[in-house]
Amino acid sequence: MVVAFAFVLGASDAANASAVLIASRGASYRRAMAFSFVAHAAGGLLAGQAVALTMTSLVRVPAAQLPATYLAGGIAGLAFTLLLTRRGIPVSASIALVGGLAGAAAVEAGWHAVGWGGLHGAHPYGVIGTLLAIAVSPALGGLLAAALRRLLGRLLHRASRDVMRSLRTMVWLSAGLVGLADGSNDGQKAMGLATGLLLAAGAVHRFLVPFWVVALVAFALAAGTASGGRRIVRTVSSRFYRGGPLDGVAAQSASAVAILGAALIGAPVSTSTVVASSMIGVGAVRRRRHVHWPTVRTVITAWVVTVPACAALGAGLIAFGRLVGALA
Repeated sequence: MVVAFAFVLGASDAANASAVLIASRGASYRRAMAFSFVAHAAGGLLAGQAVALTMTSLVRVPAAQLPATYLAGGIAGLAFTLLLTRRGIPVSASIALVGGLAGAAAVEAGWHAVGWGGLHGAHPYGVIGTLLAIAVSPALGGLLAAALRRLLGRLLHRASRDVMRSLRTMVWLSAGLVGLADGSNDGQKAMGLATGLLLAAGAVHRFLVPFWVVALVAFALAAGTASGGRRIVRTVSSRFYRGGPLDGVAAQSASAVAILGAALIGAPVSTSTVVASSMIGVGAVRRRRHVHWPTVRTVITAWVVTVPACAALGAGLIAFGRLVGALA
């Protein structure tokens, strides 16, 4: 289940490190996806453990009930994410997982089994802390991208053609940073769940992600980013806002800073929402009327609906499992 979740995380995030490359005409679809695979795999392999530890704070069920809770919550998140990504709507698998786990834990062991959490200083924990980080990070990414685009525009408005051509290299570099950041943050989410299951089973005796788990998750995530998402890539690369190399550098750089900053404080953020918000921020500064606002509204609605929908689905799966067990 954890490997499948990592793969779907990658598939839902297929556009993060490739959409701007494609939108700015810096790479073909195949080259962009191959580059995304390498960047995400590297990010997963180099991931820390702060975000992984935060993931274990989402539920507080007894060890014997943890596998069923993770299974139901994971299936709920996977199903919802796959449903929307097939329709070309960039949805956050991270938000879906939080909702699915909360609903599953509430039915499996009661409301007290949901790790509601909050903040320890700047460090988020539990459901509330995680959702707060997921909600704040896109706003920060969008504002930072807008500010960076204004700054670059003022600095380079009289730049020579040679300087402007070099921006294509910067687009590749910033896209690589997003892939690294995404692989690290999203990879740790699956690694945290896997290590939590190993702890519950007694296979490990303290929270330390084994290297084989790191490698398995890193390559499953990277394979997901390279395996699909043409509709997602099309939505993010052209249906929010289609810009040039300078827009791409601003959007991707801002996204990478926001995501890497979140990883440092152990915040599991949604890379897809940060990248989308950064592109919208750049578009709003450059040509507000060229931003496709109906698509923006559709995606935001999907983000808002994700938590309650996945919580209900996770709860329903636990209830269904109990009914089947009783009848058997």
